[in-house]
Amino acid sequence: MGAGTVVLLRHGRTAWNVAERLQGQTDVPLDDVGRWQAGEAARALARTHRAALVVASDLGRATDTAAAYADLLGLGVVPEPRLRERGFGEWEGLTGAQIAARWPQQHAAWRRGDDETGVPPGGETRAQVADRARTAIEEHAAGLDPADTLVVVSHGAAITLAVTAMLGLDSDWRGVVGLTNAHWSQLTRARGGSQPPWRVVAHNVGAAYAPEAWRAGPETGAEQVSDTVGMTAG
Repeated sequence: MGAGTVVLLRHGRTAWNVAERLQGQTDVPLDDVGRWQAGEAARALARTHRAALVVASDLGRATDTAAAYADLLGLGVVPEPRLRERGFGEWEGLTGAQIAARWPQQHAAWRRGDDETGVPPGGETRAQVADRARTAIEEHAAGLDPADTLVVVSHGAAITLAVTAMLGLDSDWRGVVGLTNAHWSQLTRARGGSQPPWRVVAHNVGAAYAPEAWRAGPETGAEQVSDTVGMTAG
């Protein structure tokens, strides 16, 4: 039957996240705050979910975030290229303002979620990312038992599109908010063969820091208020 629970964790912060540059499949490493976020998220996640298997995008920011969690459980990390971020082609490394200046019509269509006219030059469609990410997750989940948890570490757009696909929705549906760095979404397999095959139990959950303290990192001296904080699906 496969794993009963799937947790999808976004990687920690990078310098390009701070600069609001589109990362895509460029292998940008975690920055100092991102490494701290990965460690804090790992400890919070380990208190509530003990994975049987940890799978991650093979980009460094994801594998390093995954390792922070897997190490706590004595597990390895299985690299999975199909969990990479959406490929943004010529737009990678650019800010939204730079993209809008050079490709105004395509950028506007991309912002609307138009998967026909808003595809970055040399990039992937939303449908392509949704299909590869969902397929990878379900293949890895299939090798586990119903009592098991699969933890998947990936990227913002890839996770949003994977969740959408796992809920049986078209890739142009935009009702799932993107995850904050080093936050996660939890899905549970539906019982009795009902559809869609997965249910969202929680979304955008993370270690319990105020948003501004989470973005700023440990230099703020902020203290946690509880184990985790987040919101249910939405």
